[in-house]
Amino acid sequence: MATVELLFSALPNHVRTARLVAAAVARRAGVDEAVLDEVRLAVGEACSRAVGLHLSNNVSAPVRVVLVEDEKKFSIEVADEAAHRPTGPRRDEHGGPVAVTPGEAVAEDEDEMGLAVISGLVDDVEVSADETGGRIRMSWPTTPDALLS
Repeated sequence: MATVELLFSALPNHVRTARLVAAAVARRAGVDEAVLDEVRLAVGEACSRAVGLHLSNNVSAPVRVVLVEDEKKFSIEVADEAAHRPTGPRRDEHGGPVAVTPGEAVAEDEDEMGLAVISGLVDDVEVSADETGGRIRMSWPTTPDALLS
């Protein structure tokens, strides 16, 4: 199992580098050429989401991208260290509803849109988040070495 780990500062201009690295490693791992654009787009969306979360939550830690080549699949995990709130309506300490500011509503809509784009691009995707950060795991099938020649 070959692994490549990429850590980058949460700056939008580093997302392009992550996309290029992911595409190169996916190609070497045996991901079908027809799927490489989807890999690039999905990684770009996941990394942009992580960068946005880091910037909006003042997180100075780097965004982490792990690319793993297994025997039959290629996996990518994009991780952020921004605290995520539980899903569903916000409640105060007495159980009453808490108003969401317009800025928070826009950020949540953009986050949901990014996840929808990723889900549309990747068949095998898993999203998890808690107070320590979030992870998006994506994977694609690979072609065995015997078929690559």
